Amino acid sequence: MSIVTVQLGQCGNQIGHEVFNAICSDVHGTHGLCSKKENESYHDACKERFFSEEESEVPVARAVLVDMEPKVISQTLSIAARSRYWKYDDRSHFCQKQGSGNNWANGYSVHGPRHKEVIMNLVQKEAEKCDRLGGFFTIMSMAGGTGSGLGAFVTQCLRDAFPTSFILNHVIWPYGTGEVIVQNYNSVLTLSHLYQSSDALLVHENDVIHKICAQLMNIKQISFRDVNQVIAHQLGSVFQPTYTAESGLHYSRNPLGDLMETLVPHPEFKMLGLRNIPQMPENSLAYSTFSWPGLIKHLRQMLIANAKMEEGIDWQVRPPRLGSSIPSSHSTNKPPHFNTSIANLVILRGKDTHSVDLGSFRDPSLYTSWLSPQDAFKAWKTPRAFNKYEKSATLVSNSQFLLKPLDNVVGKAWNMFASKAYIHQYTKFGIEEEDFLDSFTALEQVISSYTVL
Repeated sequence: MSIVTVQLGQCGNQIGHEVFNAICSDVHGTHGLCSKKENESYHDACKERFFSEEESEVPVARAVLVDMEPKVISQTLSIAARSRYWKYDDRSHFCQKQGSGNNWANGYSVHGPRHKEVIMNLVQKEAEKCDRLGGFFTIMSMAGGTGSGLGAFVTQCLRDAFPTSFILNHVIWPYGTGEVIVQNYNSVLTLSHLYQSSDALLVHENDVIHKICAQLMNIKQISFRDVNQVIAHQLGSVFQPTYTAESGLHYSRNPLGDLMETLVPHPEFKMLGLRNIPQMPENSLAYSTFSWPGLIKHLRQMLIANAKMEEGIDWQVRPPRLGSSIPSSHSTNKPPHFNTSIANLVILRGKDTHSVDLGSFRDPSLYTSWLSPQDAFKAWKTPRAFNKYEKSATLVSNSQFLLKPLDNVVGKAWNMFASKAYIHQYTKFGIEEEDFLDSFTALEQVISSYTVL
């Protein structure tokens, strides 16, 4: 099945471009470590998923590019075409000249309705090119105006136009220190609207990726492109073909459906976090060896201690003994807080994946009481290595990963709202105070649901 990617705003278009790059360089790499036949079926499954073939024989990304300013889209189109490995369809993009001025209401209430028909026509055409449509993958930022406001609007339109298709929103969480003064308002409005129309939200935090660039990739002056490449690598490690337990000898046909079925057992819980190990500069790979038991041990501790990367993990955090109560993180001596999961998916790529013991992820104490570990944990595997890593492991987790950042954003937005700061910038585009209150209520409910796990 094919996935149509919808790239929204500057951030969405730049990351989308890096995702297709990462997928292409993985497919063209000579580092597969698997049989020729295996490599060919991997290649075919990837092509069907992300690209359509045209007469030119250069694969064309199944993507729609949307921005309210032309600069980023024109750069993205030409850089992709110059790569010779893949390109975008010249007719699958829409841009305007005026931007959204970092105002969610402008993107949602003005640009969205005004350009709905053109944008949805492009999406429809892209969907019709698929023999079997698996669903939509949207990429957007929460901080600005176009990605967040227009992105929330377009997601609602996708849900209306394709009621039975899967929709996964990939959302970039803004830097805590902030690029935009109203980013917390934009984030609260985006998340609450996406929660209504999306099947799941896959979240990357800018602060976390920045840390990975600095500490693991050893990059001295970190650019947006560096950050985007790390994000793209992590997304590729999820979406490139794998075998699921159900798919048997064939690569999984429906990646979005499989992901939702595994990780979103209840519509109240849609926030997915992503961890990928190892991550290191390419020139260090030749001097590094990894064992599966070591990678799995690190990945499990990253899960239970809510560590963002494999450096600086708190090894003191332990799962609670079943039957005992979990110590509250708000008590005075702040015991190490355990991260409770609803569902986890581990994806293994590379050498000897068949022999890996994943029993430690089936421990019932990691999960809520209302799902059995058999339902709450799944593993996908392939002997085909990913992007030069002989062995790599990815964890996609529906857990309390995002509780703290969500609580922070809602708290900061509420403090501004209480003093009516900048509200007039939203009301002039038709977003009223009641809309803010509805959004706060919706997110408080999400916070409360994740807190009591």
